[in-house]
Amino acid sequence: MFTGIVQDVGHVVSVETRGGDVRLVIACERLDLARAQLGDSICVQGCCLTATEISGSTFAADVSRETLSLTTLGEFRAGTRVNLEPALRAGDALGGHLVSGHVDGVAQVRGISADGRSTRVVIGVPAALARYLAAKGSVAVDGVSLTINEVGADGFGVNLIPHTQSVTTLGELSVGRRVNLEIDQVARYVARLLAVPERQ
Repeated sequence: MFTGIVQDVGHVVSVETRGGDVRLVIACERLDLARAQLGDSICVQGCCLTATEISGSTFAADVSRETLSLTTLGEFRAGTRVNLEPALRAGDALGGHLVSGHVDGVAQVRGISADGRSTRVVIGVPAALARYLAAKGSVAVDGVSLTINEVGADGFGVNLIPHTQSVTTLGELSVGRRVNLEIDQVARYVARLLAVPERQ
């Protein structure tokens, strides 16, 4: 479990194909891996990955074909910058919202404009996910917890404050860029409950 509060922006050191799957090696800038153990979960660009090897300031993770097909991780190359967040520990502050690191789909940036000192970003989403979004609700974009400003039939808008742009990869967004999207868990469960008739 994560919070969507990115703690570091690292970069991909290498991408190795292994029988259809991929092994990523990722270098951290500020994230202290001294506390990490093999098997720990680390959120990478919104995706929960398992650390299979830790060496100094780098860690390795295996990415399955399923994850590659449903996220942007298949687009990673050496040098790609990525948002990083270690798993939530008991007693840690919950500054964003509960994020599982299980990406629901890939969305696409449709518009970027200045809005005061912030940047306004409009993101188009697959129709199957649009129903889970609500104004002033939460969403994770590339692992970053954001508040939704408004929702349309097939997209939503958010504001990125200068701090968010400077400490995450969202400051590098451009029109057409694909991003990992995780809807709020509460919305998912409510929709599930409403879809199943209550038994008498």
